[in-house]
Amino acid sequence: MNCLNGRAPIRIFRRGNLDLFKLIDTHAHVSDLDNPVEALERAKAAGVGAILAVGADMETCKATLELASTFPGYIYPALGIHPTEIVVQEIPETVRFIEENIEKCTAIGEIGLDYWSREARKNKEIRDLQRDLYIKQLRIASEMDKPVSIHARGSWRDALDIVKTHGPGRGVFHWYSGPLDILKEILDSGYYISATIAAEYSKEHRAALTYAPLERILIETDSPVIYRGSPSEPADLVRTLKALSELKGLPLEDVAQATTRNAQKLFKIRI
Repeated sequence: MNCLNGRAPIRIFRRGNLDLFKLIDTHAHVSDLDNPVEALERAKAAGVGAILAVGADMETCKATLELASTFPGYIYPALGIHPTEIVVQEIPETVRFIEENIEKCTAIGEIGLDYWSREARKNKEIRDLQRDLYIKQLRIASEMDKPVSIHARGSWRDALDIVKTHGPGRGVFHWYSGPLDILKEILDSGYYISATIAAEYSKEHRAALTYAPLERILIETDSPVIYRGSPSEPADLVRTLKALSELKGLPLEDVAQATTRNAQKLFKIRI
């Protein structure tokens, strides 16, 4: 077995050279990985058959589109402005870039609200700006019938109410760790939630994943976010899968098949 950067590829769900099934990482900041090409090789070896790569600002949106053109049929691009990555003077240009490239997009994301960010906690104007930009991007998604990938940290109620009013009716609340009463409304409104590696240890995230039915859950890594001191990458999707399997008390194969089917249904990804 070959190693890349000292990391041995994780191989699961294989019988000889036959792939039993593939996983889909539904949320990864691929453009932020130190070496995307090598990371993607490891992801393929781990059984990851496709990745929804999300943008966060102008720079990462451009880089995400470039990666999607380099890895067609493997990297599926989502463009958006993240609520903690807002650069006011760049908003018009970035929104215009998203609109001009919407046909190339699988989804709009990562978008949403973050009331727990340092700036938003102490500044109402920042929260208002986040809401205005969230609505603007939801309207683009609605007009072009694109699903959305929603960040809602500390803002679950507003994020849900706004997407119900302005959104396309299709999307995922990424890494949901909020109240279960709001989660019920999210599920009742037809939205998905996603499991991350934090399903190994986060009490709130585990509670949400335990509550939600498997047919409404996607899996992701949010690469290269740090989990317990180490940056993640798409190959670590196996960890998310195992944690979700344990929470649900179901075989890995059943959880893999269900979450892949869910991702294909929401994002129209073919693998």
